[in-house]
Amino acid sequence: MLPLIVLYLSLTILRPQDYIPSLTGVPLLPAVLGLALLAWLPSRQKSFEAPHYALLPVFLVALMMSEVAVGWMGGALEQLTGFAPVIVAFVVLSTAVSPNTRRVSGTFAVFVLCSCVLALHGVEQRHTGIGWTGMGLSEDGRIQYVGIFNDPNDLGLLFVTALPMAFYLYSQARFLKRLAWLACAGLLLYGVYLTNSRGAMLAVLVEGGIYIWMRRGMVVAGTLGVIGLGAMRLLSSRMDELDAGEDSAAGRVDAWYEGLHMFTSHPLFGVGAGNFTDYNYLTAHNSFILVLAETGFFGYVTWLAFVGYSFLMMRQILRYQPGQEVLAREDVDWPGEQAIARTLLLSLCGLFAAAFFLSRSYTIILYLTIAIVVGAYVGARRRVPELPPLRLSDSWWTWIPAAVGSIAFFFVLVAVLLRTS
Repeated sequence: MLPLIVLYLSLTILRPQDYIPSLTGVPLLPAVLGLALLAWLPSRQKSFEAPHYALLPVFLVALMMSEVAVGWMGGALEQLTGFAPVIVAFVVLSTAVSPNTRRVSGTFAVFVLCSCVLALHGVEQRHTGIGWTGMGLSEDGRIQYVGIFNDPNDLGLLFVTALPMAFYLYSQARFLKRLAWLACAGLLLYGVYLTNSRGAMLAVLVEGGIYIWMRRGMVVAGTLGVIGLGAMRLLSSRMDELDAGEDSAAGRVDAWYEGLHMFTSHPLFGVGAGNFTDYNYLTAHNSFILVLAETGFFGYVTWLAFVGYSFLMMRQILRYQPGQEVLAREDVDWPGEQAIARTLLLSLCGLFAAAFFLSRSYTIILYLTIAIVVGAYVGARRRVPELPPLRLSDSWWTWIPAAVGSIAFFFVLVAVLLRTS
């Protein structure tokens, strides 16, 4: 099961089916995912104790209902066939990595190495104008890849997600491997620079700031964050244009405003998944507002809980202090569990910092990353049953006021930005 789902992860990132002529039209990803599902079915490692296993199917229902509510029954079937493979990949990957921390770190390695291949493709683009896939630079000179990574922003989001994993592997390795993983981290950082994605650059700053906050406190993190932001403004001309009145930023604020208007006009089920650009010439440029506008409150509160529990799981591991009897067990490496949790928390922070400025609510990379999070948490609880559980039955209602509060925040934010633009 693990080799098959890791192969699926690799193909999802590398995407040879999108540029090798002999693979054109070959259902490579569905075939590998189907085999992984068949290997998962008889597995005894299955566990559905995480809230995500209930929330993700409910979110699929929300996607389908959003289409039915606007009168397109065929859209519900389209959402079912399009999102069901995401659920399958999520369930299989989370199950596959849960048995031990070696599987999690091995998945980190695959994620990082595949991301580095895309970064090397970008380096070739930068120096020759075209990569080995036949894809050239974007119109404004930014690197891009094929398939789901043909937008420089998507490429930057991938690199940002993989970066903490590269540093984790560096911290765990020795000698030459340590240098190799450090080189991978440097390559990913250079890849972020070549994408010239403001969201990705801010996400790197967020990851670094949160790591320093954990280690050195808020004052040091804040001071270095200001210095880092100044350095990024010098490195990137697009960062220097980071202002609500700048054309690109103003267009995003207008899109946020339109997204909130879509929500107020279709508050329960939204305007339909994938229909945002039917109402506005630009997409939402914010993953939270996109879900809110397209699936309404029902879909938004479900998706917010799905995302929120991921952060809470990693925080739970980082805050829990087991007793000596637990630490004395031979099968428990609690510092190792916490190192993985810290890595995944940083990846989540970077991913959603970038996603705050991008419409990436349904991208497969988001769900595969959270699958690793859930697998790490379920595995930690299996090895240390004393770790307090997170149960949907105990806290589902808390996400309703959380959703209301976040929606109010967006209304206030957009009002302020419109006044200052």
